[in-house]
Amino acid sequence: MGNQRHHSQTTLRVNGKPHTLTVDHRRVLLDLLREDLGLTGAKKGCDHGQCGACTVLVDGRRVNSCLLFAVALDGCEVTTVEGLRADGEEPHPLQRAFVERDAFQCGYCTPGQLCSAVGMLAEAAAGHPSHVTDPAAPSGGPVELDREEIRERLSGNLCRCGAYPRIAEAVEAVIP
Repeated sequence: MGNQRHHSQTTLRVNGKPHTLTVDHRRVLLDLLREDLGLTGAKKGCDHGQCGACTVLVDGRRVNSCLLFAVALDGCEVTTVEGLRADGEEPHPLQRAFVERDAFQCGYCTPGQLCSAVGMLAEAAAGHPSHVTDPAAPSGGPVELDREEIRERLSGNLCRCGAYPRIAEAVEAVIP
């Protein structure tokens, strides 16, 4: 009985599929995704929320999954790089753009970069400003994404290989 006090039943909808698990209260989302669900796209880079390799989307917002306790996300929708394919077959336009523009080298950071870019595009479309958004720009409407905006908005995702220019090019390629 003592062990049950440290575990809770948690339901997450991951890449469109519901999963109900008994989860240790100390288990972070990244470990649950990788070890319990076999979704190994998100990577454990720094385990401190500083590199972005573990970035996934929770209810459409990008998060560092190494910092979030899974039990706190009960009822949430989680999208990993494996779930970016809209129909399960065709790669997401960003995935295609990354391949076409050689926006990765070793590939370790790529899943986090992709999830972060998807989240960033949604944030800009919803009118969320960044640190470099012109304060004189009208608020409430979509934020125009130039190279400076893209670089600022993706600055929380590190690439040890230095593929940043190609990553920015790939994101620019999918901006409507």
